Amino acid sequence: KNDPPIDPTDADHQNVLRFALLDFIADFANWDNSTVPSYLETSRALTQAAHEALGGEPGTRPLVVDPFAGGGSIPLEALRVGADAFASDLNPVAVLLNKVVLEYIPKYGQKLADEVRKWGQWIKEQAEKELAEFYPKDPDGATPIAYLWARTIRCEGAGCGAEVPLIKSMWLGMKPHNSWSLRAIPNAKRRNIQLEIIRGAKSKDVGEGTVKRGSATCPCCGYTTPANKVREQLRNRNGGAKEAKLLCVVTTRQNERGRFYRIPTHEDYEIARRAENELDLQVKKNQGGLAIVPDEPTPAGGGKGAGRAFSQRIYGMNRFQDLFTARQLLTLTVLIKQIEKVRNQLLAKKIDGELSDAVVAILALNLDKVADYGSSLATWSSPASQETVRNTFSRQALSISWDFAEAYPFAESSGGWLHNLEFLISPIESLSRVLTAQGQVACASATHHPLPNDSVSVFATDPPYYDAIPYADLSDFFIVWLKRTLKNSTLGSTFSSLSPKLEECVVDEVKGHDKAFFEATMSAALAEARRFTLSSGIGIVVFAHKSTAGWEAQLNALVESGWTITASWPIDTERAGRLRANASAALASSVHLVCRPRTGNETGDWRDVLSELPQRMHEWMPRLASEGVVGADAIFACLGPALEIFSRYSRVEKANGDPVPLKEYLEHVWAAVSREALSVIFRDADATGFEPDARLTAMWLWTVGGGAPAVNGKPSNNGEADDEGSEDEDEGSSKAATASGFALEFDAARKIAQGLGINLEKSESIVEVKAGKARLLAVAERTKHLFGKETEGGPTGGKKTKKKVRQASLFEDLNEVEEAEGGWKELKGPPPGTTILDRLHQAMILFGAQRGELLKRFLVEDGVGKDARFWKLAQSLAALYPPSTDERRWVEGVLARKKGLGL
Repeated sequence: KNDPPIDPTDADHQNVLRFALLDFIADFANWDNSTVPSYLETSRALTQAAHEALGGEPGTRPLVVDPFAGGGSIPLEALRVGADAFASDLNPVAVLLNKVVLEYIPKYGQKLADEVRKWGQWIKEQAEKELAEFYPKDPDGATPIAYLWARTIRCEGAGCGAEVPLIKSMWLGMKPHNSWSLRAIPNAKRRNIQLEIIRGAKSKDVGEGTVKRGSATCPCCGYTTPANKVREQLRNRNGGAKEAKLLCVVTTRQNERGRFYRIPTHEDYEIARRAENELDLQVKKNQGGLAIVPDEPTPAGGGKGAGRAFSQRIYGMNRFQDLFTARQLLTLTVLIKQIEKVRNQLLAKKIDGELSDAVVAILALNLDKVADYGSSLATWSSPASQETVRNTFSRQALSISWDFAEAYPFAESSGGWLHNLEFLISPIESLSRVLTAQGQVACASATHHPLPNDSVSVFATDPPYYDAIPYADLSDFFIVWLKRTLKNSTLGSTFSSLSPKLEECVVDEVKGHDKAFFEATMSAALAEARRFTLSSGIGIVVFAHKSTAGWEAQLNALVESGWTITASWPIDTERAGRLRANASAALASSVHLVCRPRTGNETGDWRDVLSELPQRMHEWMPRLASEGVVGADAIFACLGPALEIFSRYSRVEKANGDPVPLKEYLEHVWAAVSREALSVIFRDADATGFEPDARLTAMWLWTVGGGAPAVNGKPSNNGEADDEGSEDEDEGSSKAATASGFALEFDAARKIAQGLGINLEKSESIVEVKAGKARLLAVAERTKHLFGKETEGGPTGGKKTKKKVRQASLFEDLNEVEEAEGGWKELKGPPPGTTILDRLHQAMILFGAQRGELLKRFLVEDGVGKDARFWKLAQSLAALYPPSTDERRWVEGVLARKKGLGL
């Protein structure tokens, strides 16, 4: 209170204000503070003050627009901090979600939550009563909460023909003191397989599953039916869900903790048959109009791009009804009927029409959640901490699940109607306490936006990620049920057909959408955004896809559509520990590209642009490193400052007048970033003193991990749209055991290498290039190359290894090489490699193989340890290899020998 007033024109005072504002933003970013009144009031005051200071009319609020609104996170946060929000999307599911969040919740608040909870309970009671005969309790009073099924095939082994259930794992539950598993008991004479349940199972008691990478092994005769034949059998039965074998029933018991498992009875099968008969009866009763079960086609898959997310058709699941069992379909039709009754009662009571729409919409969305947990692509998750149903979209794809879990729809656990509904009601209650104004929502294409020119203060969006996620096709799974649930409501017209796909901004070979289509569509959308954004406004485009092709397409669209990119900040938005991220250069952050409308029409000189680039990188890279932004994040964070040089001009020309495409400039950007990153990695050492293999290795490790802590011995990088691999691996799948070493997308690796003046294809002694990926070899894999005679096949003599390199193989390889080279019996030791990196890797391998005397002779008598560059490289790589890896342990071991050897 006694401090003098701050002078806003004073530079020091401006810094005080700036850091105070940054501190507030950092605190407010804590999720726990997102509903604290003092933070909300301060954020809204700051928003209003900034709006008016930038020329906004007093009393008005800045308008934030997201034309790719999706689930509505950006417009929701705009409302939270006191801005106006306009959300639009081409996808009807996204539009419905936004109407609920941005319009219905702010308008009706707690009243909406109360109505949804009341009517949700009523539906549960009515539907549970109607479906009681199809989900009975056990005679001992136990309540079934899930039914575990497996698709089946007939063994094609000679003279066998046994029915083989396709089981991926025999484990049911893996809690330390309460484990459960299945055991297969083959009966060759009867040509069938019986199952029994083991309680308190140990690993040695649990056998292998029957299916692996799409092929099925028969427990009766041992014959393995190949994947193509498995597919053929299932394709002829529309995926085989209707003929699946019931493996066991999961139950809960009153006053007892945990899950219990029992072998199915004849009655269990009889109930499933009765459900099928009842469904057939309901289908026949439905005369004309919309079919009560979804007969719409599932997405076509295959090819390159987003279409790779769909493999269900190769198993014959051509219609959405093929993704469900008869009992699951019957349950969903009964719930739809009850939701329709709720709508009629709301109308009879003359409840506010829009409130009625809101209640019915949320109940319809909850039915979609039941469908998500209640399809034959949902699975049983058996790790120690779970034992629960895992939903269909645990990954963003529709792919086969050999064995699947049928959830009890009224359980107080995953898949249960009320359990799911509470996940919808909870945000309604919390948001109703913090949202004071409604947003606006429209169904519109981003390329033809309804807003007028120069009407928007902030354009902020998280657009489609190139070829990562086929949102339109994925949303059809939900649309086919929304069509039936909302057909008589005022929202029904939105879901009269499947999602629009011809205009979807995605790279998908199945749709004929290539890179050129993506760029053209994205450019048109961003040009629209430029049209409706004030010249004094700002644009923020979020991107987290690590593909360089995707990055270049997005960046080119921004530049071509009239935006100047001024910054690119990585902000942590992705959860840690994702499978997709381990040992790859997936982004730990979503990179936020900050843009300004380009107002001039100036032409830039190519020589001036190139001369400014190195200095700009020299300013930014050390700054980022000092703030802890390293690796892939730092590389992409440098793009904004680099692109500002280029994108401030409407056109950049060479001396002869030819225009310079962004792609050509980006090659120079990658080179400049790579060179500057090396100076950060090696700090006070001159990176040019190292050979190309050392520079590429250091840059590669920095890009992949940035010296960050490891997860399970691998770099802890995260990010990018989920692509964690199929629950079940098909024949030829690349989802086998992860190779050792460190992987990068090939084009990113090529550009980094090119920036260092290195030809990636000629670096086979340290890099393996395969199937669009580049992999920096593990040091152990280089043993034969470093100590033996190099062959044309590369580091392993042309032999392709499928197994991960183990510690034992290091000793085996070294012993083999010793014998081939005459034995080294007199401790002559291996000849030093030709490069510093080779010599360091030799020393690391000798340490790892516990060849202490050879290591001493190698470092001291052969003079390898007398080269200061050797130790500088060792120190640098020690900081770059992830903890808990052999490489980190070995290089630290070599460094520890330095002092003792007098070096």
